[in-house]
Amino acid sequence: MPSQEQEAALAEHCRHARFVWNLALEQWSMWRPGRRVATPSYGVQSVQLTEARAVTPWLRAGSQIVQQQALRDFRQAVTNFYNGSHRRPTWRRAGRHEGFRVTGAQSRRIERLSRKWGRVLIPKAGWVKFRLSRTLPDAKSYRVTRDGTGRWHLAFAVVPEPVPAPGNGEVVGMDRGVVVSVALSTGELLTVPRLRRTERARMLRLQRRLARAKRGSNRRGRLRAAIAKLKSREVDRRKNWVEQTSTDVARRFDVIGVEDLRVTNMTRSARGTLDDPGRNVQQKAGLNRAILANAWGLLVARLEDKAPGRVAKVHPAHTSQTCSRCGTVDREARESQAAYRCRSCGHSAHADTNAACNIAARTIAAGRAVTARRDLGLSRSAKREPQLAASV
Repeated sequence: MPSQEQEAALAEHCRHARFVWNLALEQWSMWRPGRRVATPSYGVQSVQLTEARAVTPWLRAGSQIVQQQALRDFRQAVTNFYNGSHRRPTWRRAGRHEGFRVTGAQSRRIERLSRKWGRVLIPKAGWVKFRLSRTLPDAKSYRVTRDGTGRWHLAFAVVPEPVPAPGNGEVVGMDRGVVVSVALSTGELLTVPRLRRTERARMLRLQRRLARAKRGSNRRGRLRAAIAKLKSREVDRRKNWVEQTSTDVARRFDVIGVEDLRVTNMTRSARGTLDDPGRNVQQKAGLNRAILANAWGLLVARLEDKAPGRVAKVHPAHTSQTCSRCGTVDREARESQAAYRCRSCGHSAHADTNAACNIAARTIAAGRAVTARRDLGLSRSAKREPQLAASV
């Protein structure tokens, strides 16, 4: 909750961090195969940053901690790219990438004011109040960001403790969909909360007015801010649903089976190129939006964070076409999006629940879940008698 003067200082930090990041990215992007001169390392760039601050009053007026940390963040991004865990670093744009990180002794200057409020000492901005959403952690760094609606957020870098397993030996299968967000093998159907009917109608009106607004006008800026405010509500509700759902599932089940889906590849554009244009581009774009709106990737990522070692990924082939009772694979058995009726044994169930049961069965068959004694295969049963070693 910064004041107007503090908000201006935070925005200046964001510009400095973005400027330093983009400069480092430009130097790194200049390298081409066959060039003998390597791109500057982090140490060389740090020296260049010191020289740039000496001759540039705009940079010198900012915080060296913020600017130096932007270089460290870029170095880590490049390392992650070469390790294959992240994509290639991209340019940071104003209005979309607004944020900076503070580390070291500065990040420990945090005070609790009351049950709901605290304050943090940010370089060049002073003591800034913030709303407490949980107990203050013992963090070594924090990140300040601003979203599209102008709200400022403070996030502490802390690895939380995992959710303890219940120890009941139960396995659950989770099938992700676009109509039903998540179907559990227990029969539960969970759906991500969306915008209400009145909010969707307002969103449509604002988008139509935005299409008629003149580019660069104040009216267009106000419309974009109103649309961003509505979209932020939907994003907040989706993230809150993911956190609550992942925590609830991690507390109730020992092993969680999900399909091994490449969500990033599934949601890529189908437009193609000028020489080889894609087909059914509009339909594919709608499917991509539906997959992203149901938070397929975020849900599994949070489950893996909260229940490490207890999330089993199984092969997704034919999970929605296989009968969970007799095992018959029949493409015609799925009568509609929600109805599944096996033509061999007559078993009928919700199509997503049937797929979730198949995922749970594959998890058990893979040996990751439950043994014949109904305990976790990851640990030895306390009731099992000692086995004598076989003589050769």
